[in-house]
Amino acid sequence: MRKRIPTITRPDPAYAASLRPEEDDPGAEEVRRAAAMPEPASVEPASMGDDVAARPSTPPTSTSQLRQETGARAAPAVMSSPPRPRRSPAKRKIDIRVNALERQEEALIDCGVDPAHVIRAALRRAVKNWQLGPDFIPPSEDQRTRITEWRARTSLAVDADAVTALLHAHDPLDVLSKWALIRGQLEPRVWAEIDMLLFELATENDPPNHAEGVPADHRPAQSAIDQVE
Repeated sequence: MRKRIPTITRPDPAYAASLRPEEDDPGAEEVRRAAAMPEPASVEPASMGDDVAARPSTPPTSTSQLRQETGARAAPAVMSSPPRPRRSPAKRKIDIRVNALERQEEALIDCGVDPAHVIRAALRRAVKNWQLGPDFIPPSEDQRTRITEWRARTSLAVDADAVTALLHAHDPLDVLSKWALIRGQLEPRVWAEIDMLLFELATENDPPNHAEGVPADHRPAQSAIDQVE
């Protein structure tokens, strides 16, 4: 005979305590919280004014664009080079040897100054502001003095283009000395300066007579100066 299960008609605290409590469901808790929170109010976007809406939006300037603009502004300063100095005409040094004329020997001996110094000073005057010309002038046939101790020797820088023109025209094989090419232009100037110095020395030694006391052959050869200028 089976045992009959009694029917419970009212709450039984003892029976409820004997039952194991069910584990809480975390998902149910979140559902309850969401239901308890009030619904957020809907926010409508504010309408922008016509002036703000019409204003075009400026895209942000990237770093690469800034570098390009900076480089473009700095480019002219880098590319501009300083002005180049003007080049002076090419020069060529030529050894020259010049002496007085035979007719000037006596005046050089009597002038009271070392004749070699007079010839050297005359050479310095002759080459001052003198430029070699491209035209060849044959050496003078006037007789030079045989006193070699008086000879003035130096190196003179002349225009290289003029020397080249003289070489092509009168010495294409380059067998002559360069002094032979230019002595026809320079020697008459030196002799004219020697006459001028002798004239100045004579007037200093004899002021009352001035030029009248100087022999005619000792006076400055103005015609020679005009010839070479």
